[in-house]
Amino acid sequence: MKIRVPYGKDEEMNVEISDSRVAGLVEPNEVTISDETLTIMNAVKNPINSKSFREFIKDASDLLFIVNDATRPTPTARVLDIIMDDIKGHTIKFIIATGCHRAPTEEEFIQIFGKHYAVFKEKIYSHNSKNEGDMVFLGKSKNGTEMYVNRLGIDAHKIVIIGSVEPHYFAGYTGGRKAYLPGIASHKTIEQNHKLALSPKARSLALEGNPVHEDMIDALKTVKKEIFSIQTVLDKHHRIYAATAGEITDSFLAAIDRANEVFAVRIKEKADIVVSVVKFPGDIDLYQSQKGIDNAKLALNDKGILILVSKCRFGVGEESFVKLLSSCSSPAESLEKIKEKYVLGYHKAAKMAEVGLWAETWGVTGLDPELLKSIFIKPFTSLQEAVDAAMKQKGENAKVLFLMDGGLTVPLVG
Repeated sequence: MKIRVPYGKDEEMNVEISDSRVAGLVEPNEVTISDETLTIMNAVKNPINSKSFREFIKDASDLLFIVNDATRPTPTARVLDIIMDDIKGHTIKFIIATGCHRAPTEEEFIQIFGKHYAVFKEKIYSHNSKNEGDMVFLGKSKNGTEMYVNRLGIDAHKIVIIGSVEPHYFAGYTGGRKAYLPGIASHKTIEQNHKLALSPKARSLALEGNPVHEDMIDALKTVKKEIFSIQTVLDKHHRIYAATAGEITDSFLAAIDRANEVFAVRIKEKADIVVSVVKFPGDIDLYQSQKGIDNAKLALNDKGILILVSKCRFGVGEESFVKLLSSCSSPAESLEKIKEKYVLGYHKAAKMAEVGLWAETWGVTGLDPELLKSIFIKPFTSLQEAVDAAMKQKGENAKVLFLMDGGLTVPLVG
């Protein structure tokens, strides 16, 4: 069997493997796509617990749009196509909900906004979580998280959020409340919230009892603004499968079942070797690509080998997790250091180190091999080389499961 694996935006890698050694090619579930334009239009015209979009913006003295950065495939430009006529004549600004990520490049701005970038270029702002002068304190969550957010999100008369809902390895799901926290929150606020990701209850597909999600919802209550949220659910080809709109939390919750229909995938059993492919745009860096490790672990046998395939186009991303891991002699030591002191990004190191306690992580990436070794990832130059070595190490009865969209697909055994 010859398997083609996407790598980067336009490249691919091939691997040849005996059919008998393949446990499966796991992808997001196939779903039926209706007219994508109508899907969004119907959501906007029939919002949940909210006025229609036209009624919502009718008396707005100004509008702030909060949109995702280029690490997610949110169809921001497609949504703008549909509401452009409605927002003409309004005073508009956009803020990129970068959280603690870097600002988009020029190419990424075009990726986000498409043809609308030329129209709104001078009205687009990138959130910088470390610029304390931009932040306003709103109060504390029940958990004690101090809610500092970008003043653009406070000064605006009304807010419109454009997001997408898919599984998230510690917040349960992306979308909705994440536009504010971490989207336009301060570094301090994000750090306090993300420390909760160390809890075993902070995991993919989980909301009830998930301290990260519950803290986000509670912190959002400090925002006293009228918000209209437009949430989309994409299929594995990044086509629009579903859309919801209206009140920020209700529209988010309404999209979850549809997201599960796409991304929660049943497998018969775990495998000794799992190849997890992180596709564009999630392959932007190792910080984002780690999601492919966290999802793949759910399909991996104890003492198995997890092979991460991601170009990591912009390197490692936020460096704190790499600095921590590389300063330690073992995954166990990393976890002990995190117990002593938490710094934003250490949740990423913790999730990787936890896997390292019971399995091996290998990597086929564009990163420096020595860097990978320093963070307990065994580097390979090709997928074929990695798969051959893994099968040799695990023996003739070992099988390989390919998670073809590992950054988003959540494998469920049974």
